[in-house]
Amino acid sequence: MELVFVGLGKMGRSILEGVLAAEFLPPQEIGIVERDAAYTSELAEVYGVEPLVHADIASAKRALVAVQPKQFTALAENLAYPGVGYISIMAGVTTRRLAESLGTRRVVRAMPNLAATIRKSTTALTGPREAREAGDLEFAAGLFKTVGDAYELPERLFDAFTGMAASAPAYVALVAEALADGGVKMGISRKDALTFAADVLIATGELMRFKHPAVIKDEVASPGGTTIHGLAALEEAGVRSALYRAVEEATKRGRELGEKG
Repeated sequence: MELVFVGLGKMGRSILEGVLAAEFLPPQEIGIVERDAAYTSELAEVYGVEPLVHADIASAKRALVAVQPKQFTALAENLAYPGVGYISIMAGVTTRRLAESLGTRRVVRAMPNLAATIRKSTTALTGPREAREAGDLEFAAGLFKTVGDAYELPERLFDAFTGMAASAPAYVALVAEALADGGVKMGISRKDALTFAADVLIATGELMRFKHPAVIKDEVASPGGTTIHGLAALEEAGVRSALYRAVEEATKRGRELGEKG
């Protein structure tokens, strides 16, 4: 068994679907373990993969741990087997804690975001020397590239990455909703306002691949025009500093989750 998925919630399913769609692994080389045998069998039939129990992890090359961080302590002893490499997507759970709980330093810490559900995730990866030497980091990079882009990042920056990139879909969705509300206030229909907001955010994201955000802003904001007046209102409202704070507070929370574990 090449890979066992431990937990198949929204993110676990998205990764599994990406792996199958990209043919990264054949279905017969993928197993899943869920909270009870009946549910495991049900999901295995849906995806055409193997239904397993925790003891089967012992014969797998690698396991993807996709459970809630608060569940990990109770589950760890049922997941720990020698010779297995582990990939975790649990927020705040450090490689040190993973290694101590699972009895191996073949651990990779990964942090994807919600865009994995549409295969547009930005995923950060990190792991100790043992994970690199065993090919676990390389495997994890290929795994997460089936649902977007994957980048290696020093672990000291992981909480900041979580507070920024992993949480960013929520921040950007809030901005999009507010833009749409503004359009509705000015007479645009709700349906059209949401469509326009989504289109603009997608297009701006593409522009940022080629241009710095400040350049985009300056190119849109002509002297004395509508945009510069709108930007002035945003600055007066403290939108920029509010986003700084959002990233800062989410980063702090990520550290707290790790410490509590």
